[in-house]
Amino acid sequence: MIRLAAVLCALCLLPALPARAQDPITLTSQYGPGKPQTLFWEHFAARLEEERPGRFAPRIVIGGALGGEKEEAEGVRLGSITGALSTVANLTTWVPLGAVLDLPFEFEDADHIKRTLAGPLGAVLKEQYRAQGFEVPAFIIFGARHLLGKNEVSVPADIKGVTMRVLESDLHVALWRSLGAAPTALPITEAYGALSNGVVGAMDMTKSGYEALKLYEVAPVLSQTAHIWAIGVVYFDARWWDGLADEDRAAVREAALEAADYFNDIAAKEQDAAMMRTAEKGARLVTVDQAPWRAALGDFAAEYAAALDDPLAVEALAAIENAR
Repeated sequence: MIRLAAVLCALCLLPALPARAQDPITLTSQYGPGKPQTLFWEHFAARLEEERPGRFAPRIVIGGALGGEKEEAEGVRLGSITGALSTVANLTTWVPLGAVLDLPFEFEDADHIKRTLAGPLGAVLKEQYRAQGFEVPAFIIFGARHLLGKNEVSVPADIKGVTMRVLESDLHVALWRSLGAAPTALPITEAYGALSNGVVGAMDMTKSGYEALKLYEVAPVLSQTAHIWAIGVVYFDARWWDGLADEDRAAVREAALEAADYFNDIAAKEQDAAMMRTAEKGARLVTVDQAPWRAALGDFAAEYAAALDDPLAVEALAAIENAR
C-alpha cells in the first residue's frame, strides 16, 4: 500500500480549483419518488436544513429528467448540476482506477466494500475524482447486480450471442464480450425501451432497480448471478464546493455522509422486498450457481486490472483482497 499512500500525498498538493459564488443547488436522481436514490437527496436536504437553516435552496430533479449518468456527470463538471449520485462505472471515463471496484466476484458483501473504501484505496479514488472536478465525500452501495431478460440465464453459455444492454463503461463492455454476449452501452433511461422493442435481449441490474424502472414488464426473468456489487459515489461540483464557507462545507459533508449511511441501509433492505413485489406482478427469480460463472471469468479481473491505464490498479486489486 506504500505506492497508494505516496500518490495520495502527491494528489493532496494539487492546486484547488477557483472558487465561485454560491447558487441555489440542483441535485439529481435517476429514479422516481420514494426510491432510495431520491430519498437520499430528500434526507440530505432535510439534514442540511437542520444544520444551516435557510442557507441552501435545494432543487431535487428526479426520474433522470436531466439525462443519464453521463449527462449528469458532464452537468456537474460544467456547473449546471450541483450534486448527483453515480455508479463508479459511469465515472471511469474520467477516473479509470474506479473500474477495480466494478470487477466481477471481487467483493464478498457490503461490509467488505466498506472496509476496502475506508482505507487508502478509497482516499486515492476521492483525490482522483477531485482532480477531475468531482468532490466525493462518500461512497454508496446500490446492491448486487443480476442478469435479467425474457429467458432464464443460468450458465455462461446462455448469454452467448445475446445482445445486452450494459453500462457505459469499457469494463462492462469487455466483461460481457468475454462471455460471448454482444454488449450495447446505453444509459439506464433507455433500458426499458431497448428491452421492450428488442434492441437488447438482456441486461444486468440490482433488484431494487429492476422494480423501480419496471423492467419486470419487459424482462420478466431475473437470474440471481450477483456477479458484481454495484458501488457508487456521492459527488458534487468541486468549484461549488470550494466556494463554500468552511461551516457550510462541513455541513454539506456531514449531511452527505449521513445520507450515505441512510441510503446504504434502505437500499439493502429494499433488494429482497423489491423482488417480492415484482414477483407479485409476474416476475420470476431464478437461483443460479455462481461456480460456472466464476470459472468462465477465470483471470478476467486480474488481467483487466493489469491492462488499466493506471499503475495503481494491480495494487488496488490487492487492497480489495486484503480487506476480506
